Amino acid sequence: MRTPGDGHPTLRAFAIIMAIVGVVMVFQLYRTLVIVSALLQIAFFLAIAYVLFLLWRDRRADIAFWPTRAQWAFYLAILIVITNLAVYFGSRLLGAHRLSINGLTGAAWLLVFPICGYTIWRVWREQHTYR
Repeated sequence: MRTPGDGHPTLRAFAIIMAIVGVVMVFQLYRTLVIVSALLQIAFFLAIAYVLFLLWRDRRADIAFWPTRAQWAFYLAILIVITNLAVYFGSRLLGAHRLSINGLTGAAWLLVFPICGYTIWRVWREQHTYR
């Protein structure tokens, strides 16, 4: 049971967001917001790369016994995913030509993830199916 001082959680969350927006606007912290956004993008990219590294490290002994073709397909799919993310985040962070993800370019960029994910899953299942 709620006490009268609790308020509605969604309303409280929106009030906190509005307070943060108000502080950014009053003190003109737009550049700080851009820097924090860039740091969060770098951290997100590094987190994805680190998770993929941990998955590889835990299973590298199993992967070493796979046929060469399966190893190449598995590693290249992971490399393509990391490269795809690096191109996107690198173009945004380094101030180079911004990669606009819209239209056919966006569709091609987004299709890389399910295609590579399917490749990784298919190779993994193929190597772990015992006949």
